[in-house]
Amino acid sequence: MSAVAESPEATGLDPKRWKALVVIAIAQLMVVLDASIVNIALPSLQADLGITDANRQWVVTAYTLAFGGLLLLGGRISDYGGRKRAFLIGLVGFAGASAIGGIAQSQEMLFASRALQGVFGALLAPAALSLITVTFTDSKERAKAFGVYGGLSAGGAAIGLILGGLLTEYASWRWCLGVNVPIAAIAFVLGLANIKESRASGDTRYDLPGAATSTLGLVALVYGITKVGALGWGATETLTYFGIAIVMLVAFVIIESRSSHPLLPVRILTERNRGASYLTSFIVGTGLFGMFLFLSIYFQNVLQYSPVKAGLLFLPFSVGVGISAGAASQLLPRFGARWVSLIGMLMASGGLFLLTRLQADSAYTSDILPALMLMSLGLGLVFVPLSATALFAVGNHDAGVASAVLNTSQQIGGALGTAFLSTVATSATTQYFVDNQIAQPAPQDGINAMVHGFTVAFHWSAGLVLLGAVVWGFMVNADKDTLAANDSPTAHIG
Repeated sequence: MSAVAESPEATGLDPKRWKALVVIAIAQLMVVLDASIVNIALPSLQADLGITDANRQWVVTAYTLAFGGLLLLGGRISDYGGRKRAFLIGLVGFAGASAIGGIAQSQEMLFASRALQGVFGALLAPAALSLITVTFTDSKERAKAFGVYGGLSAGGAAIGLILGGLLTEYASWRWCLGVNVPIAAIAFVLGLANIKESRASGDTRYDLPGAATSTLGLVALVYGITKVGALGWGATETLTYFGIAIVMLVAFVIIESRSSHPLLPVRILTERNRGASYLTSFIVGTGLFGMFLFLSIYFQNVLQYSPVKAGLLFLPFSVGVGISAGAASQLLPRFGARWVSLIGMLMASGGLFLLTRLQADSAYTSDILPALMLMSLGLGLVFVPLSATALFAVGNHDAGVASAVLNTSQQIGGALGTAFLSTVATSATTQYFVDNQIAQPAPQDGINAMVHGFTVAFHWSAGLVLLGAVVWGFMVNADKDTLAANDSPTAHIG
């Protein structure tokens, strides 16, 4: 007699879990797109609103400050207030803030809307990632879900550059913000019907001193990072903000170690595999984020491509990430997180090393495309295990804050890396004139010097990603069997 297949309800699986993943994927893509889509639109919106060169950084900085500073608090709110509720509120708020930005008539209105986007993004992002953990309780299915999430996280930036170029050139820069409204509306309607509510049990009191010190510390750190590009690392104002960040974050650690209901429980960080995920995410983010900025400038200012063409040149990168993320979701249950991500980081580092050969007259097909493809195929293998390991054996009580730590490490790493690598590129560009004894540079000398600065920065980028591979390889010890043994999202935290 043949066995009767069990229904999802009988096996304890959420029957709407795959529909829920579609909703989460739409929201995650929106958040990731927003981080890069504005970069392409920046010259147009700057001219339209009369924003000075000194103030244009606030289009990015206002969002980064709010998002990076409030992520930990947003993670805890989603844990305690309900992850579905936080997700839906985040969607509505993000869409509303985007609409305000899209109709902005002044730079002040635009900057305020970007900050408001960051606030609601800090609620939405950790809720989305933690919903995957509590919705998918089977290790193989969870790996596939993280494959989708990781692919969007890694490839969304490139997709944003493409979409930003198309909207800016053929519509208006305002649609680079306004496009979030219909995306969020679709996700909200689908989320109401298909996402199951979950929240932490037990002690759900908020750690207000921890929330205050962590938020102030992260905001000061991110703000200090943004000042590096304009003032340098040794400037008094830069060091003042770094000092405030250190004081606040040290106070936060002390508060958390003594609190009975901490905002960030130490156990989240001390589990070896989760700690490896957060640290590696920070290092890889530091090395990777500057790549999009430098190549975008190279395509438009050196090769003289339009915003649309510059964006479309990143399309193979997005395709590569999608392919490798799908492969990673199949490889993760078979080989474990350690080896899949290690190979991916070595490939990504190799792709960045290829970009160090860049010249002012390099050809896209022969000199840039191979590097982009090697990098993208590697990054899909990186982000899927990173996302899965970041929530390895995390209990239902802490899924949101564990997700927030991953997002925070990526954001802080990306902001720090962009500032650091921009400083490296600028210094190398200046040194180029000295080394070549060019007192009165011609236009071509300026281009050659700029490209030289990019190649020096790519050396640092490749080295940082390689460092991430070393850290990951030594720290991660969870094999495929250990991952499978922790299928339950309510597993005890080690």
